[in-house]
Amino acid sequence: MRTRTVSALLAALFTAALLLVPATPAAAHNSLQEATPARDARLTTAPTQVTLRFMQRLNPAFTTITLRDAAQRQVPASEPAVDGATGTVTIEEPLGNGTYTVAYRVVSRDGHPVQGSYRFTVADPAAPPAAVPSPTADASAGTSAPAGTSAGTDASPASADDGGLPVGLLAGGAVAAVAAAAVVALLLRRRRPS
Repeated sequence: MRTRTVSALLAALFTAALLLVPATPAAAHNSLQEATPARDARLTTAPTQVTLRFMQRLNPAFTTITLRDAAQRQVPASEPAVDGATGTVTIEEPLGNGTYTVAYRVVSRDGHPVQGSYRFTVADPAAPPAAVPSPTADASAGTSAPAGTSAGTDASPASADDGGLPVGLLAGGAVAAVAAAAVVALLLRRRRPS
């Protein structure tokens, strides 16, 4: 009977500890706050820049912003200009009608890389559709990087993923372990006199 009571008490303490500890991994990791053009925007005028504003200051050495067209070809753009928590690239050629993917990779204050992507569409009634390359042009262009790109940049669309354990889970486990140890010590003290 006493073992069941102790087990139930420990389970209750563990559950309470997990509920009381706030999930705070977002406080340590950077995240995208605002984008221009916005996610899923349908623009009647092609943009000349892509601007991304993040929650934390950006390190220019570890900030990558790229733009790809519907055929996954990289659109020539400048290196990111970083101002505090904002990164901007200037598009170096006019965009035709079509869907474009913005991909980014930044590093959080705690050193974890954060990456993600989103799409927007250009639907300018006065603009021609984006050029579709022939298969032979793609094969010959596949070995060289387009102008305005940096070597080693992975701009494939990716979900935001930092790969670390949630801080709330670790803190909750630590609180639960301390609470469990305190309950066991209290029960052992009560057991000794009797």
